[in-house]
Amino acid sequence: MNTITSQPLEKLNIFSLKGVQMKTFHITWLTFFFCFFAWFGIAPLMPLVGEQLHLTKGQKGNAAIAAVSATIIARLIVGRLTDKYGPRKVYTWLLVLCSFPVMFIGLANSYTSFLLFRLGIGVIGASFVLTQFHTSVMFAPNIKGTANAVAGGWGNTGGGATQLIMPLIAAGLVGAGWVGKADSWRYAMIIPGVLLLVMARLYWKYTKDTPAGNFEELPQKTNAKKENTFLLAAKDYRTWILTAAYAACFGVEITVDNFAATFFHDDYKATLIMAGLLASIFGWINIFARALGGIVSDKVGKRFGFNGKVLLLAILLLLEGVGIILFSKSGGLAVAIFMMFFFGLCLKMANGATYSIVPFVNAKAVGSVAGIVGAGGNVGAMLIGFLFKSMDYDTAFLYLGIIVLGVGVVVLIVRLSMVKTLKREAIIIQDEMVEMRA
Repeated sequence: MNTITSQPLEKLNIFSLKGVQMKTFHITWLTFFFCFFAWFGIAPLMPLVGEQLHLTKGQKGNAAIAAVSATIIARLIVGRLTDKYGPRKVYTWLLVLCSFPVMFIGLANSYTSFLLFRLGIGVIGASFVLTQFHTSVMFAPNIKGTANAVAGGWGNTGGGATQLIMPLIAAGLVGAGWVGKADSWRYAMIIPGVLLLVMARLYWKYTKDTPAGNFEELPQKTNAKKENTFLLAAKDYRTWILTAAYAACFGVEITVDNFAATFFHDDYKATLIMAGLLASIFGWINIFARALGGIVSDKVGKRFGFNGKVLLLAILLLLEGVGIILFSKSGGLAVAIFMMFFFGLCLKMANGATYSIVPFVNAKAVGSVAGIVGAGGNVGAMLIGFLFKSMDYDTAFLYLGIIVLGVGVVVLIVRLSMVKTLKREAIIIQDEMVEMRA
């Protein structure tokens, strides 16, 4: 293995498949796409599920909460496992294990069994931690934010694709005369489960843990594995600031992914396919928006340093909060779609900006920091789920916008403290290097 290919890349060429770094990049985002597709595959089919299983609005809300709650613990565990065993092994096993609840949710015949399957499917959300870890180790510091944001953003488009494609799959099964409309959701969910197994095979065969090889091939990783990276990440207050920020952006995103189709179907009387199409707009913004957040964050960081990165994140959260409040007051369908696009753009850029900062919090615990921050997104989604369950959507969105505004203010206030901490750490590292040379 030559020196060039064994080092993190300093440039992201999205049209290249050359080298283990770019192969891993493309396989990683594509795998995450299908994970997101499977994670929210049942969401646009909920009108069919609710009708057949006689689910109340509260029970539908509980199912949505279950889907994001399981991810909280899963992301914490997977972050630690990834630091220890490497992303290749952990990602492959995660895909295999999660394919089963995805394929078998069609066996649910009651509210309780459906809730348990939805809980099991939620574990696949931990794939995000692996995606961010893998792109972080494959690319140099100057491009980490961009690489993380592009991989995460393209993967997140699975949430938009599933809103449009799953109703079409269900309709196709009915049109072909293979199943009745009432049971179409059961058979449609087999497809995303099979896709997870296909990606597990591809991931195992074509990726490496690092540019230099897999963890077991790198003896220098032995000591690092013994260190408790979770505690290193948990003791750093910056991890928790980013956790709150991610709850206010990604937490909102997966809430909208869960409720948007039902919202347009119930409140605006859209057909199942039309409701899925309208909801998919929110997901498709990820094609460029999350990547844009990472790119802008890298450029701002290059010019204004860490302070610029955190300031950008705060501004995006503030704009997101304003957008959600205006969305709650929109009234008409056209205005609602426009405001959903606006706050969705700010939200997804904030996602990218957050994970542009994550790799710099603690170089020894990238996986654990990514896991804790990622879990924060799902904690946010879980809490927001209770909000949407207990009140009408307009009021829930209003309160949600106010909360996001508050988080943006907190990030704005503490950014200078975060910058000072980073500078102190840089000085300590520099002094240690001088001592080593001496």
